[in-house]
Amino acid sequence: MQTNTAEQDKEQNKKHTVVIVGGGAAGISVAASLHKRDTALDIAIIEPAHTHHYQPGWTMVGGGIFKPETTSKPMASVMPGFASWYKQMVCSIDELNNQVTLADGSVIGYLALVLAPGLELNWAGIDGLKEALGSNGVTSNYQEGMASYTWDMVQSLKSGSALFSQPPMPIKCAGAPQKAMYLSADYWLRNGALNNIDIQFHNAGAVLFGVPDYVPALQSYIKKYGVELNYQNNLVSVNGPSHRATFRHTNADGSSEDQEIGFDMLHAVPPQRAPKFIRQSTLANAGGWLDLEDDTLCHKRHSNIFGLGDVSGTANAKTAAAVRKQAPVVAQNLISHLRKQPITAAYLGYGSCPLTVENGRIVLAEFGYGGVLQPSFPTWINDGTKATRAAWFLKARQLPGLYWHVMLKGHEWMAKPARRSV
Repeated sequence: MQTNTAEQDKEQNKKHTVVIVGGGAAGISVAASLHKRDTALDIAIIEPAHTHHYQPGWTMVGGGIFKPETTSKPMASVMPGFASWYKQMVCSIDELNNQVTLADGSVIGYLALVLAPGLELNWAGIDGLKEALGSNGVTSNYQEGMASYTWDMVQSLKSGSALFSQPPMPIKCAGAPQKAMYLSADYWLRNGALNNIDIQFHNAGAVLFGVPDYVPALQSYIKKYGVELNYQNNLVSVNGPSHRATFRHTNADGSSEDQEIGFDMLHAVPPQRAPKFIRQSTLANAGGWLDLEDDTLCHKRHSNIFGLGDVSGTANAKTAAAVRKQAPVVAQNLISHLRKQPITAAYLGYGSCPLTVENGRIVLAEFGYGGVLQPSFPTWINDGTKATRAAWFLKARQLPGLYWHVMLKGHEWMAKPARRSV
């Protein structure tokens, strides 16, 4: 399909009815949902990347389940033909004058703005990590192209120490640091190496998982694999050549102490934050994330600005499954705003985290605001609080296709917005 690529003209500013910042899962999905509701809408998408990634698949690549090439496509192949595509980075947003300034100095005007730029992986937040990645056993499934190295390390490790870290929240897919650990441990168990490998999970938080209903199932796998749990332990530095990692432990009284630990393999996850043009703007909340109403996903101070995806300051889990539920809400409410009608669609905080506890079984965590369970299926089909093969089949066989051919195309399967309580 031919994509209408917008010409960048510094001499003449462009203007569109709807401007979407971000061409990831959130940006493409909401564009498709908007077009589905009103094919006459003039929509522009600002996205500099040449490749679109199915990031939920990276954990599976790191566990030897998916091939890396199945998790990405050329951006041009998923960019909708009805949208004008600006292949630029955003420099700043002037919300008072309804304008977005791009990196080349051009300005794009809008009637309504959708912010879906994702988040930023702050590799520099852990001293030495960026330099260490990809050698000496230091890896991260969060880094593009690095999951294959994770799988190489898992297969080659026969004995020694394997460390897995999780930074302070919020992060995208909060279960992903654990998923890497479980799939690695399962491989070592199946290949007779587990008894010779010391597995440690270092979590900057205080609990294994934020929703208590899923903890017993996860805890059983922690026991099965002999994982040593270390809470309130935040990775602060990595020395790759020396195979040493430093963790900062926070004590009950608020004091902290550093501990250096040797490793043969380290799966590290960096701290994460909103992009600079959001976190350093008046659009951000106190934590630097996009300041949105929890239910309408409308900005709290600007009625013509909406947001979704990882940049959001709402209290939901940052997952692609959350985007699937958010996109129809934003689309419906944005069109209501343009038509000067009441905003009625509500997002209830749904997020899904398929916790891959072994090759062939998944704990399918589905929950909304406040940790309220929001299962998609009755328990006789899949009990999300237990590890099931049904959930594995959904994750490994169904979700990639649903992502590429359903979600990104605006087909809102099981994603009807709730009605806002007025």
